[in-house]
Amino acid sequence: MMVSLSPRRSQTAWLGLVIAPLLALPAKALSPADTRHLLDRTGFGATPEDFARFAPLSRAEAVESLISGLRRTPVTPLPAFVGQDRADFTRIGQMPAEERKAWEEKISAQGRAMKAWWMQEMLATPSPLTERMVLFWHNHFVSSFNKVRDPEALVRQNLTFRRLGTSDFRGLLTATARDPAMMKYLDTTQNRKGGPNENFARELFELFTLGEGHYSEDDIKQAARAFAGWTVDEPTGKFKLNPGAIDPEVKQVFGQSGPFDGQDILDLVLNDPQTARFVVGKLWQEFVSDTPDEKTLAPITARFAGDWRIDQALADLLTSDAFWSEQNRGTLVKSPVDLVVGTVHRLGLTNLPPDQAVEQVRRLGQDIFEPPTVRGWPGGTAWINTDTLLQRREVVDRLIRGQSLSGDGLRAKAPLTVALLALPPRQPLPPAPAVPVPANSIAPDLDGILRDPAYQVK
Repeated sequence: MMVSLSPRRSQTAWLGLVIAPLLALPAKALSPADTRHLLDRTGFGATPEDFARFAPLSRAEAVESLISGLRRTPVTPLPAFVGQDRADFTRIGQMPAEERKAWEEKISAQGRAMKAWWMQEMLATPSPLTERMVLFWHNHFVSSFNKVRDPEALVRQNLTFRRLGTSDFRGLLTATARDPAMMKYLDTTQNRKGGPNENFARELFELFTLGEGHYSEDDIKQAARAFAGWTVDEPTGKFKLNPGAIDPEVKQVFGQSGPFDGQDILDLVLNDPQTARFVVGKLWQEFVSDTPDEKTLAPITARFAGDWRIDQALADLLTSDAFWSEQNRGTLVKSPVDLVVGTVHRLGLTNLPPDQAVEQVRRLGQDIFEPPTVRGWPGGTAWINTDTLLQRREVVDRLIRGQSLSGDGLRAKAPLTVALLALPPRQPLPPAPAVPVPANSIAPDLDGILRDPAYQVK
């Protein structure tokens, strides 16, 4: 029996017949420009090997590859002092001058080793997106060696960002609130009943979860009381509760009352939808553009508030139309880490001592493990001024000419060709040279490309 369709139903059926085969077609593969954009934002630039690996993939497949390849542990062995030679912080005040001087020298040496360790991991990692996320959380949950003076605590904090920073935000927030480096940096260890220290509660609300304007001064004062008694056991360097310093009385926070402890306060901010909006907004500014698009963010934020999965939020952002939009490409300024690590990675350079890279990144304004304030590095155009722009060009100049920062020769893993280099956004692809450019040499076109102001953005 024939079934007749109304004109409207007939039109719908016809559209279905047309669209269905289109949906079944394989997704369009990444263009070189797409690969360059994706890896500039999620790593430290693309190499010829990266172009070959991502060429057959669609945008969604490329993002899935990056997310599934996220590491939770470093490939670089931890600094030798971790777990072996913990400083005795309980004796600092009683040390004679000479002993105190020797102690400071020891801590400073461990700090240098700590920075070189992380830089080496950024240079060697098979998962650059992991390092980008560790940097992101380092600049979100700020702690600084300049104040903490506990290298082992800072290394362990870095490992926490690595372990939880691409999985569960609820777990990450809880672990960071109890993190010894954070507790020393924001003076939670000085917080006790009758003498609350407000530093951590203030930054918890303002910088870590809610953002300015979403809490009151009284909320800060009351929340600070809830963290009284949270401290660090110095012999072990681990979190502990000091029962004698706990404030068990009723607190009033966000219009709610109860004998809240610190974990209760964390639960209150996680129950506030503003926390998801704030965190996803910062991820947007890190990976997409300086100006969040509320329409695109709304469903991503709603999902994040439901499961707190950081990797899912990343996948949602990186597969959004906004991320791939031409107007959002080449609009973010590279950080010093982006510039130095990215140039070494792009050119396939080897034998660059990590401590030299640390020093150059510091000169350009990004001293890893030492953000300038509790707000971290402001980023964006703040990276560029008349001094740093000249220094940036000097760094690139020396690296592309096969020189290390101390003047020693660098080695390229393979001959450099202009055509295979991951070029900066919006830069036209120049023709390949007639013959490959020898290692430790530079082609005029390549030289011009890396000196171009476009190389400073991603």
